[in-house]
Amino acid sequence: MKRAVFFLTFVASAQEAPTFRSGVTLVHVDAQVVGRNGRTIDNLTAGDFAVFDEGKQQTIAHFGLESEPLDLLLLLDVSGSMSRSLQLLAAAARGALKQLYQSDRVSVMLFARRAEVREDFTSDFTGVAEWMRDAVLDKSLGSGTAINQAIVTAAAHIGKQPLRGRRAILIVTDNQSLNYQVTDEDALRALYGADVVLNAIVIGPFGHPAPPVRPRGPNPDFTPSDVLKLAQQTGGEALAGGKIGETFFQMVERIRARYNIQYVAPTPDAEGFRRIRIEMKAQRGLTVRARAGYYATR
Repeated sequence: MKRAVFFLTFVASAQEAPTFRSGVTLVHVDAQVVGRNGRTIDNLTAGDFAVFDEGKQQTIAHFGLESEPLDLLLLLDVSGSMSRSLQLLAAAARGALKQLYQSDRVSVMLFARRAEVREDFTSDFTGVAEWMRDAVLDKSLGSGTAINQAIVTAAAHIGKQPLRGRRAILIVTDNQSLNYQVTDEDALRALYGADVVLNAIVIGPFGHPAPPVRPRGPNPDFTPSDVLKLAQQTGGEALAGGKIGETFFQMVERIRARYNIQYVAPTPDAEGFRRIRIEMKAQRGLTVRARAGYYATR
C-alpha cells in the first residue's frame, strides 16, 4: 500500500531556529490533513498517524484537535491596491471568526511599508470584527509593501505570547512586493523560531511571482516576496482570494481543523537539524502538511 506523505525541507542555522534541549523534551508539530477533493479531514485519531524523527518512529505523547487553543494573528496588507478587498474581508469577519472557540485568541496587525499591531490578542471576536471595518482603511503605515519584514514583525509579536496550544498567522495580501535585506530565508527563520504556521489569502494573480526584469539582469539584492512558498515551507497553505468573504471563512475553518501532535524529542547524537516526517498509517489518498523538522542541541 502506498502511503500519502508530504514533508518539507528547511535549512537554517541552529541559533535562529527552534531548539529543544534534553530537559525541554516535547516537539510540537501542527499538521493539516486533506483528501483528494482538497477538503480537510478532522476526524482522525493519534492511531492514524506515524511520526518519524530522523527516520525513527516516535511515540505520540500528546494529540489534540478541537481542544487545543489557537492564537491567530491576522496580518493585513493595507497598501493602496488592497482597499476594496479588505473592506469585503472586514464585512465577512464576524461570520468567519464565529468559528473560533472561547479559548482562542485573535490579534490584528496591519502593514504597508511598515507593520504595526492594531489589536492585541483577545477573545472578543465580535469586537475585532467591528474594529476591522475602520482599521482596514488605515493609510498611516507608509507607501509601498514590505511583506517579508511584516512577516518577521508578526512572528516576533506572536512569539512573545505564552505557548498555549497552536499558533498561526494568516496574511492577506496581493503578494506584490520586492524584498531588500529581508530575504525569504529570514522570514522562514522568524516563523520557525516562533513555532508558527503561515497561511495566506492572495488577492489577484495566484502563483509564484517572477523575478523583476532589468536591462542588466536581475538584481540579487531585490527579490520578489512569495507568501505561497513561505506558507508551504512552514506547513501552511495559501488560497486564492476569489470571493474573499467566502475564502476568509474557509481559511479560518481550515486553520481551526489542524492537529497538534507532540512527541518526546530523542536525545541527539549531535547538534543540528533533525528532520520530521509524518505518514498516514492506513488512510489512502490523504496529504499531510507539516513542518520539516527542528534544531536540537545536546
